[in-house]
Amino acid sequence: MYLEFYGFREKPFSLTPDPRFVFLSKNHREAFAHLLYGIDNRAGFIALTGEVGSGKTTVLRALFSNLNADRHRSAFIFNPTLSPSALIQNINREFGISTPVSPDASVLDVLNSFLLQQNAEGRTVVLVIDEAQDLEAPVLEQIRLISNLETDRDKLIQIVLSGQPELLQILNRNEMRQLNQRITVRAHLQPMDFEDTVAYINHRIKVAGRRGSVIFSRGAQKRIYQYSRGFPRLINAACDRVLLAGYTRDEARITSKIAKEGIQDLRKNTAAQTTKRHFFLIPAFVMMAALLAGGLYFAGIDFPERFKASPPVETTPEETEQDPALTGEDVSAVLMDELGKISEAESARRAFNVLAGLWKVSPLPEGANLNPANGMERAAQERELCLYRFSGNLGALLRIDYPAVLELKLDGISGRRFVSLVGIENEELLVDSTLSEKKSLSFKELEKYWTGQGFLLWKDSLNLLARALPGSRGNSIKQLQSLLYETGTYRSPLTGVYDDSTISAVKEFQLSKGILQDGIVGNQTLMFLYRSGDYFETPRLTAGEK
Repeated sequence: MYLEFYGFREKPFSLTPDPRFVFLSKNHREAFAHLLYGIDNRAGFIALTGEVGSGKTTVLRALFSNLNADRHRSAFIFNPTLSPSALIQNINREFGISTPVSPDASVLDVLNSFLLQQNAEGRTVVLVIDEAQDLEAPVLEQIRLISNLETDRDKLIQIVLSGQPELLQILNRNEMRQLNQRITVRAHLQPMDFEDTVAYINHRIKVAGRRGSVIFSRGAQKRIYQYSRGFPRLINAACDRVLLAGYTRDEARITSKIAKEGIQDLRKNTAAQTTKRHFFLIPAFVMMAALLAGGLYFAGIDFPERFKASPPVETTPEETEQDPALTGEDVSAVLMDELGKISEAESARRAFNVLAGLWKVSPLPEGANLNPANGMERAAQERELCLYRFSGNLGALLRIDYPAVLELKLDGISGRRFVSLVGIENEELLVDSTLSEKKSLSFKELEKYWTGQGFLLWKDSLNLLARALPGSRGNSIKQLQSLLYETGTYRSPLTGVYDDSTISAVKEFQLSKGILQDGIVGNQTLMFLYRSGDYFETPRLTAGEK
């Protein structure tokens, strides 16, 4: 609504997580450093805690983006309300571990074999469990047993427990002391201070495309800080409402007065939603009262006259008629009908072949037993392509703008299934399972089944991934500098030396794309670089757009 008025390309304060808007405050950087320290030193157990909206997800995303795929194997469990056995199965599935072949082998034995293999190959295995405050005691005990998998020298798996402060209370219980004593690295996210809050606001405004003078006055920034107390989620909510307040008043600069009015509107809306939630509880209480009354009636207990029900009131057709609810049952039925007929591996093979067709490489033959975890990567390498493992939301995926294999979880079907996201048409997403014609789904319909995990194919046309490192020299660095020059971020002579000016250019380019600014040319940085010009032919989701 207010994007054009303020000169934004997109909403700067959306509540949906987006890696392009990642901002690490002093507290976030400290927590991030603790996590990396614990993993690099194989501490075994690491705890990350913080209040709701404090930015735990931001820190975890930064962590995953910094784990080198060649040196780490990582898995993310975001639904901890599982039984102990289901947890192990989920962990194995996330690591791409096959089910036991031998009837005598347990899922824990298979996990142990996988960890020993990764350790022998020099890789560190990282398991992150989010919302850990919801874990039941038996599941926490199962996690402790997993941590027992070790060699004489090293812990075989590094486990990060991320949760709200209630997690600390659970760990402090007497029956949890064995687990609590094993957590040697801990980080607690504090709210941002005022200066970091201002930097956070300005960072998001810049990433959203705003150029020119500062929108918020100092007084407005102070009001936003007082309301949010430094919590990123509340900062986003406040800034979005305050910008809307300025837009409705035709004010391009947000003063303290406008901020005050916008925050008051936000408080009223929050209070109204709370009241509305309470209102919806009334039918439940009425139902309970009715059941109680029926029980007393059949028990032979008389009611006083004032408690007797009044005659029912007849309703008019206008009062009873309601709009039909859009439940998405048709989408679910179609997906289950098509994907339920084939196995997980066959589903992955067909989805990979859709992308292979877009990249004009040979498909996987029928009968190929494709393991989604590592089979796709091997198949991509055989076709001189790279595989990028994506974890996030649809907004972040669409900004990368590469066709992708999406992992789905369908109710009533064991394991995972896969479809290919191949385009966007009239604000609908086009998915292809190769079983029938392409299907057009809304964002909401797809997000209902998508796990947030996906695979993207891309091509390192200049073979820069392993060569473009700070301090390197040679023709590869000159090619990198040339690519950066075309984007307008590198403004020095093409020296062929990965020096400070090259690092600064990489960071500036990463900032423009919302990538973590580490000055290192990794997968995402190269994917965006190759898309920035017209020199490399790559498939797009947004056909015909630059």
